[in-house]
Amino acid sequence: MRIPIADIIQNEGKNVQLCGWVHARRDHGKLVFIDLRDRSGFAQVVFGPDVAAARDLRLEYVVKVTGTVKRRPPNMVNDKIQTGQFEVGATGLEILNAARELPIPVDSDGYDINEEKRLQYRYLDLRRERLKNNLTLRHRMIKFIRDFLDERGFLEIETPNLTKSTPEGARDYLVPSRIEQGHFYALPQSPQQYKQLLMVGGIEKYFQIARCFRDEDTRGDRQPEFTQLDMEMSFVEQEDVLALNEELLIAIVKKLAPEKKIQQVPFPRITYREAMEKYGTDRPDIREDKTDPNTLAFCWVLDFPFFEKTEEGGWTFTHNPFSAPKPEFMDDLMAKRNVGDILTTQYDVAMNGLEIGGGSIRNHRPEALRTVFQIMGYADDEIDAKFRHMLEALASGAPPHGGIAWGLDRFVSLLAAEPNIREVIAFPKTGDGRDPMMGSPSNVDKKQLNDLGLEIKTKKQ
Repeated sequence: MRIPIADIIQNEGKNVQLCGWVHARRDHGKLVFIDLRDRSGFAQVVFGPDVAAARDLRLEYVVKVTGTVKRRPPNMVNDKIQTGQFEVGATGLEILNAARELPIPVDSDGYDINEEKRLQYRYLDLRRERLKNNLTLRHRMIKFIRDFLDERGFLEIETPNLTKSTPEGARDYLVPSRIEQGHFYALPQSPQQYKQLLMVGGIEKYFQIARCFRDEDTRGDRQPEFTQLDMEMSFVEQEDVLALNEELLIAIVKKLAPEKKIQQVPFPRITYREAMEKYGTDRPDIREDKTDPNTLAFCWVLDFPFFEKTEEGGWTFTHNPFSAPKPEFMDDLMAKRNVGDILTTQYDVAMNGLEIGGGSIRNHRPEALRTVFQIMGYADDEIDAKFRHMLEALASGAPPHGGIAWGLDRFVSLLAAEPNIREVIAFPKTGDGRDPMMGSPSNVDKKQLNDLGLEIKTKKQ
């Protein structure tokens, strides 16, 4: 039975079966040496003249090797790999699949290769040790989060990916309905409304590793689809949410990135006004030594303005229309006065100059939520058309509640010291939203369009 390559260190003197890829090959006349690679690591395999098929091996061939685990002579130890004190003296070889000459090399970190090419051949790019380590870190972080929140009474609940188009700050990806032609679903920009509805449903503590979709203009470190840690809690105040998330962030760093040092615990708290006046940004980089890549300087940014002026002179929300104002500003909100001065319960957590996550205590009173949309210029009939489900839910005994969402891709990339989130996503898109590997977005045939009642109009030049 096959064993992982890393396990040969526990099998000295035993006959083993290994499977993997030929990572390197060296022909020394009577002997052929290969470095065999699987997900667990690398091992040197030595073929004598009795294994004639070894001379046919080429890079990235997929093979099955049988042989005996031997300890290397002291002067032949490779201390750069986990199995470096051992090698396998091969007695058998089966070529499971030959590989053509690859369009991109996979034996380097890949940074020097054109990214478009790497994404076109992502299934090869993933063979790199660096990307394997990134995906392993991502997996371990998600598992750690699940265990941490489960121990504290949270339920992981999936919410729909086919939902309703509502104004949430970015353009929606629309999905046409075949059955109700002319009507559309939207892919969720976040599970915001669903998680609040779960609180109305009495769930009290919810989380989800949620897929989110936003049709935004090209931005270097954004993806059309991305992953959030999403959570919501009932009967909480701002301090409860901040304390829980701070505890979780600290625990993740200690467990998964012990080489990193958190600059200050508890995390400093900075008001939005202070951040803008001192740093010129609402995601300040407060590191005392910016040359140390292992320093993580977290901070909370609080007391955001609820509203900001639009280009047309009206009002829009700065973060989330479902947020509640700070309690001392509720009267101003309900009276629609001093709108520009109203502060919200929004809170963001930043690290090293990047936003990691953000959330708020929510408006759990329907009349307050309606007022928010009225301030933004929505007529009551439009509010009812878009948000009747939320208003009715909040009117049916909604508990006070609040939550937060982290940009999981970004946090993983920062802990992995990667330059962008594409390096920690298995199959990312380009910065302009394309998938060079699958060739999407792509045309569809006319029959599919007819089924959906759609017609493509060509832009006039």
